Amino acid sequence: MTREQLMRQLEETTEFWDIIVIGGGATGLGTAVEAASRGYRTLLLEQHDFSKGTSSRSTKLVHGGVRYLQQGNVSLVLEALHERGLLIQNAPHLVHNQSFIVPLYDWWEGPFYGIGMKLYDMLAGKLGLGPSKILSREETLRQIPTVEPEGLRGGVVYHDGQFDDARLAVNLARTCLDLGGTPLNYVQVTGLLKANGIVAGVKARDLETGRDFDIKGRVVVNATGVFVDGVRRMDDPAVIPMIALSQGVHLVLDKSFLPGESAIMVPHTADGRVMFAVPWHDRVVIGTTDTPVAEVSLEPRPLPEEVEFLLSHAARYLTRDPKPADVLSIFAGLRPLVKAGDATDTASLSRDHTLLISGSGLVTITGGKWTTYRKMGEDTVTAAARMAGLEEHPSTTSQLRIHGWLNNPAAAGSWGVYGSDAVGMDKLIAENPAWGEMLHPNLPYRVCEVVWAVRHEWARCVEDVLARRTRALLLDARASMAAAPRVAALMAAELGRDETWQRGQVAAYNELARGYLLV
Repeated sequence: MTREQLMRQLEETTEFWDIIVIGGGATGLGTAVEAASRGYRTLLLEQHDFSKGTSSRSTKLVHGGVRYLQQGNVSLVLEALHERGLLIQNAPHLVHNQSFIVPLYDWWEGPFYGIGMKLYDMLAGKLGLGPSKILSREETLRQIPTVEPEGLRGGVVYHDGQFDDARLAVNLARTCLDLGGTPLNYVQVTGLLKANGIVAGVKARDLETGRDFDIKGRVVVNATGVFVDGVRRMDDPAVIPMIALSQGVHLVLDKSFLPGESAIMVPHTADGRVMFAVPWHDRVVIGTTDTPVAEVSLEPRPLPEEVEFLLSHAARYLTRDPKPADVLSIFAGLRPLVKAGDATDTASLSRDHTLLISGSGLVTITGGKWTTYRKMGEDTVTAAARMAGLEEHPSTTSQLRIHGWLNNPAAAGSWGVYGSDAVGMDKLIAENPAWGEMLHPNLPYRVCEVVWAVRHEWARCVEDVLARRTRALLLDARASMAAAPRVAALMAAELGRDETWQRGQVAAYNELARGYLLV
């Protein structure tokens, strides 16, 4: 169903929606899928594009959280490990088992981290991805040949999950649609409707047409991540902010910096975080930082000190020291951490999720992380349904296959992230053989993926395609800029746009992409 069809559906609906979800990131999408799966009439509204914010800017890990184990937050680790196992079962085309190696340079690290990882294995139980074990120096160098060899004693290998965050977000939106829900991007909530002091819907604007709507709903869920306090102020202008913003920055390097299949995990850095060097889409993602910031933004920018932190720490553990010119892309995301008193150290703030219901009935869900998005949605819908007096239905999402599910993703070949939709790519190439061409020689994408993104995944602008339907912006920002004119032309043909639109799109995209370049 196209966005135009979904908008008509919204315009023609006169009865109440059961649940209106504000926010199209991991939390909002998880909540909408949960609500639709229980049979509730569900509407999701996203002010920009699905996963535009934090949810497309993660470290690309589905993990229990080794650092949370160090902090003693065993309940969060247990929950996350359980959800990790479910997600690999429910979205095998997007989530896979990734081996991580902790390089050991001090004599005490082997027993210390070896025991810790065995505890990690034990907490995962039947949903574990493989046993951890201690590696010799020789085996560590064989698996990660570019790790710093000086002083290396060995390593500890363990297993976690890795995924494509924005692709999962798009597939969750399609899952919501499959279940009868209505997910809409580029519809901004501008206010709340109230009846007798109780939230009874939202005021919204279609950002493509400028048309305003009053949309009635039995319950409204605020799942807007770093923007939750803004929506809470729509409900009560005097509300006390609950979010502490933390910025995480990642840089992307060529695969040659970390050949092989294993990732590196450094368990303790100068700012108290773990650091990862992770293979991803034939590149290497280095991250992350944890920097308190004051202002919320849809396009946060890395700070010079964060760049220096990542480059210097990567140089400590890799034989080849990365320089600014080696960085193919650098991206930043904001974490919506729930405040803990007067704490100023965001690295120490809990990653547990928090659920609030205001006196007027606005349901707010925030905190958490990608790995636990499903459980956050389950908890939120259960609370929202009870608050609104909806007929109770049990959750079934622990066994719900995400759109595109394929038992053997390898069977999809180069279309792996599309899962069962891979056959659609072959049909597009049969429709127009030119669509089988590569979009750019330095990018792993074909022209048909642009057409597919417009026809089936609600891509509305060049950024949607190059940043989130494909991951071109993150894999090679400069190459993505070179591909932008062709993407704009393809989209214009599909959407009925003119050359003026194309020129504006290319200019806007290039301005955005320059922020992902260091030099």
